[in-house]
Amino acid sequence: MTRATAPRRSAAPRTSPRTPAPARTPAPAPVASFEELPLAPELLTALGAQGVTEPFPIQAATLPATLAGRDVLGRGRTGSGKTLAFGLALLSRTAGRRAESKRPLALVLVPTRELAGQVADALGPYAKAVGLRTTTVVGGTSINRQTDALRRGAEVLVATPGRLADLLDRGACALDQVAVTVLDEADQMTDMGFLPQVTRLMEKVDPNGQRMLFSATLDRNVDKLVRRFLTDPVTHSVDPSAATVTTMDHHVLYVADTDKRATATEIAAREGRVIMFVDTKRGADRLTKHLLGQGVRAAALHGGKSQPQRNRTLEQFRTGHATALIATNVAARGIHIDGLDLVVNVDPPTEAKDYLHRGGRTARAGESGTVVTLVTPGQRRDMTRLMRQAKIDPDTATVRPGDAELIRITGARTPSGEPVQLAAPAPQQPARRRTAGGRRRNPAGGGGAGGGAAGGRRRPRRSRSGRRPGGTPAA
Repeated sequence: MTRATAPRRSAAPRTSPRTPAPARTPAPAPVASFEELPLAPELLTALGAQGVTEPFPIQAATLPATLAGRDVLGRGRTGSGKTLAFGLALLSRTAGRRAESKRPLALVLVPTRELAGQVADALGPYAKAVGLRTTTVVGGTSINRQTDALRRGAEVLVATPGRLADLLDRGACALDQVAVTVLDEADQMTDMGFLPQVTRLMEKVDPNGQRMLFSATLDRNVDKLVRRFLTDPVTHSVDPSAATVTTMDHHVLYVADTDKRATATEIAAREGRVIMFVDTKRGADRLTKHLLGQGVRAAALHGGKSQPQRNRTLEQFRTGHATALIATNVAARGIHIDGLDLVVNVDPPTEAKDYLHRGGRTARAGESGTVVTLVTPGQRRDMTRLMRQAKIDPDTATVRPGDAELIRITGARTPSGEPVQLAAPAPQQPARRRTAGGRRRNPAGGGGAGGGAAGGRRRPRRSRSGRRPGGTPAA
């Protein structure tokens, strides 16, 4: 197999947070097809095998620059195809090289375990096509297995900041040979308090390497990262609120305080799956218990669950064993569920970007979807302000349980009232492989095989998700 890497870019001085950004070099023109890009034949073949037929706008706009080694600043909501936008460039520029023990060559930093698994799954078949080894390091799983995987060597590392910082402190990993670095969902990493760790990690990668930063919003903390670590970046911006408006129907349903739970229950009893967001872990558990008692196959997902519990809950929801996923913001990013057409904010979010990310669980990859928010009288003013900030003009209605308008918008129906118990599926056993001596052993934490063509125009196909751990990253 012949693999050619793109030439390394010339070194350029990094700007400090107080130094004005350098003048931008014109970006290469977007492409209309993957065939126009200098991709290895093996990657083009893998794209076809995954059903990816033509690039999404963010891919068409950024790949000509990233394949040439330019830094990129991408702004857009989740589901816009950015995983392949950075992934194809990262893999193409790393192909043909071999990592030393503990020294990866490319790094993808993400805020949550769910997103780490999704990225690793999405890049898996393409990495395999060009002979690159990948591994994933996140909190909540065996650090010893992750240490073993790094010791054996991996060209591509997908990581959450807390766990990667731990591995560096243990001497289990070094980043000095990382020539391509991606910060995915940078705004959430800063929101979660990871800015000091991300800054420290970025200071340890090759100072003349390529950096790509993707974020739904560009607040002050994200701007600090951009100005400090990106040189002359190509900028591609898709207004996340505009993208949300064009692919989603937004409804604000005014309900009385006394009707809120009954209304949520009828929505949860609809035919088909729904994600329902609430503010607190206790609220998620209470609503889930209530729904199970009413005959709705509901499951809770929040940071108070153990990692195996979260994995099983996601598997239940992906397979349809559970039809209502009751979640806190732990699920607002990084979870991709094929064919999900309804998201409900039982408790309205307090910030516009949280609304956009919750809604981003539906209408992914160009599909359509509906976002419904239940608003009680005391929440009207705050919700009006939030929608104005999100640049969304929702349809509004006042509803009660059983109303025809509620049924039309959400598919709500009366639950059976017969309690159900959700049987947990058997935990998935990690694949086992033979060592040189013939003994079997488990693979190290979260390696890079997997499916899922995250982003890109594709033919309809069966979901291959649900094979990675999920949850909020931990140190």
